Amino acid sequence: MVRGGSPREVAVAQRSTVRRLMREYGRTHAAEAGVRLRNTPAPLYQLLTLCVLFSVRIKADIAVAAARELFAAGMRTPRAMAAASWQDRVDALGRAHYRRYDESTATALGAGAEFVLDRYGGDLRRLRAAADGDPARLRELLQEVPRIGPVGADIFCREAQGVWPELRPAFDARARHAAGALGLPNTPEGLARLVSADDLPRLAAALVRVELARAADGLRAAA
Repeated sequence: MVRGGSPREVAVAQRSTVRRLMREYGRTHAAEAGVRLRNTPAPLYQLLTLCVLFSVRIKADIAVAAARELFAAGMRTPRAMAAASWQDRVDALGRAHYRRYDESTATALGAGAEFVLDRYGGDLRRLRAAADGDPARLRELLQEVPRIGPVGADIFCREAQGVWPELRPAFDARARHAAGALGLPNTPEGLARLVSADDLPRLAAALVRVELARAADGLRAAA
């Protein structure tokens, strides 16, 4: 935790905290799911799939495992996802132990794939173009996709800021709360000054992981 000291001492301590965060927690969900995020249709859709999987109360490791199973089964594009049967999607989710929400999520994934195909020709870069550089509008358009709500839109923007610069800096409320608790700047602009533009998604992911871990510790302490 960074507290007190001269401005120079605080800056040095903050950068030390950030280096540790990046080393211990700085892996994006896309990277965990095996997605090499680029500004091309397939990886952008795979990120959207991850966001659908995260949009219910499910553990992060299970959501990532579910994405891996879907992708391993060939469902890496909206066309492939739409062409797969509902049971194929359920089975892939089941292999990752994505229980309770498997049937509704299989339905949402199919509906979302059809939506992306119909509205954007399967290419989320067209969604980006429709937002015309406005991050707030981009979040609104993302939430038109079945099952994507504010949390899913935040995850997408947090990770996509690496390839869509107009989203930078994207640090949602959970990331900013964790930053403040660690003595780091609690504004997106302040946090952005601590890392390169390429590392913004990793820092945002690291802060969210810390915040979720703190919440889990609080729940365990209250039990």
